[in-house]
Amino acid sequence: MNAGEIRLSPLRQADGLIKTRPVLLLRSAPPFGDFIACGLSTQLQQEVKGFDEIIGPDDADFSTARLRQSSLIRLAFLGSIPARNLHGKLGWISDSRLSRLLTKLADFFRPN
Repeated sequence: MNAGEIRLSPLRQADGLIKTRPVLLLRSAPPFGDFIACGLSTQLQQEVKGFDEIIGPDDADFSTARLRQSSLIRLAFLGSIPARNLHGKLGWISDSRLSRLLTKLADFFRPN
């Protein structure tokens, strides 16, 4: 498993239900190999402008992501997921998109 991959994982939703959803692996977290990941959603209206990203058919990496439809990469929907809970590799995003997303997260966590 590598950063930039899109996999399936059970995630707790806002309503408390656990649902298997696509997640984007952002980084492996030492020392146990868990992954820091963010959820993907087809609910594009939930986009936080300037923070989240939409990946769709017009994007060069949409075909390698192997998503069924345009999806929202929700950077604030973060979690640490044990590798044993990551299933079925769907695809992957481009290195440039991954770098851009990680930069957004790093900037967000920097003190003002």
